Amino acid sequence: MATQLRSNIECSDAEWQARQELAACYRIYDHLGWSESIYNHISLKVPGEDNAFLINPFGLLYCEVTASNLVKIDLDGNKLAHSDYPVNQAGFTQHAYFHRHLPWAHAISHVHTTETMAVCSLAEGLMPINFYACSFTGQVAYHEFEGVTVRAEEGERLLANLGDKRILMLRNHGPVVMARTLQQMFLTQWSLQRACEIQIATLSMGQPVVRVPDAVVQVHQRDLGQVNAGGAVGEADFAAWTRRIDRIDRSWRD
Repeated sequence: MATQLRSNIECSDAEWQARQELAACYRIYDHLGWSESIYNHISLKVPGEDNAFLINPFGLLYCEVTASNLVKIDLDGNKLAHSDYPVNQAGFTQHAYFHRHLPWAHAISHVHTTETMAVCSLAEGLMPINFYACSFTGQVAYHEFEGVTVRAEEGERLLANLGDKRILMLRNHGPVVMARTLQQMFLTQWSLQRACEIQIATLSMGQPVVRVPDAVVQVHQRDLGQVNAGGAVGEADFAAWTRRIDRIDRSWRD
């Protein structure tokens, strides 16, 4: 695979594109208020390399992440390119296990937003009481809280509890969202965030909630595919938000 030198790193065209897209994603998350100081993580599989993925440098804010300072590591946590920064052990343990065992999980996000953590801390979890939540009915798995995710042996239980789902709500902790593409992962995260925001706002009113009947949920999920701005899932959304952050600060491209 041919490589080129860009911003003091040598990589393929495909890896550089992945780096730019992931750096953009970190900046979008930060702009939307989904960052958590220097913590949490979004990872992306390196195209054409089965055992390599990119993740944020531990110690930088999301607004400081750029294409060139993302850390490239293998599934055992070894750096595959020079970096002055370490990798968050919690991020590596959790993400590496999913990347290793789920061939389709190319993009993975874990956040600690107030609303998603609050819903993860409810006994019922996400409830079918709003437009966005109905999109996820029957598609969300749950994993009991075991403390900070730094022990490799917890990976087996994480995977078992995920089952055939693509969203794992870590009880008392926060969601893990996985997808085949970064764009699809972003749209899923955005929709889940909205679902949780609206649920928390609804419950705060202290009034009985209106639950959407299962039959209506099924129709809703069946027809969602008709609401698409064109292209693959999430492409138009991600492109729109990338234009937004470009107008603010283009340093993520370097």
